[in-house]
Amino acid sequence: MTTPAPAPKKDPMKSFRGIMAGTLVLEAVVVALALPVVAKLGGGIGTGVGYLVLGLLVALIGTCGLLKRPWAVWVIAVLHVVMVVSWVWLTALGVIGVLFSLVWVYLLWLRRDVAKRMAEGRLPSQQPS
Repeated sequence: MTTPAPAPKKDPMKSFRGIMAGTLVLEAVVVALALPVVAKLGGGIGTGVGYLVLGLLVALIGTCGLLKRPWAVWVIAVLHVVMVVSWVWLTALGVIGVLFSLVWVYLLWLRRDVAKRMAEGRLPSQQPS
């Protein structure tokens, strides 16, 4: 009689990558909502500000595919720095950058806490059944 194979261990960071991807998509939607503001107040979509918003939109969605990479957090940080600095050209985009930067600081703090608990073996999925 053979013994059943043990269940694969759960990776808490995999679910955390899902949360990060969801946050990036939500952020892309909010940045896309800045396009009417650019059309009305920023001189139009065909200006530099319009191209900045479109570039950020594409970069945010594209970053979702890079979340497995260890340097993805740095890409996200650079995108937020660009958004906050864009306050000079479009205040709405700068405000979005500041708000989502605060969200990302909280998410990264949560990720660090999960990694610490995982190293200590205190996660519920690590407890014997």
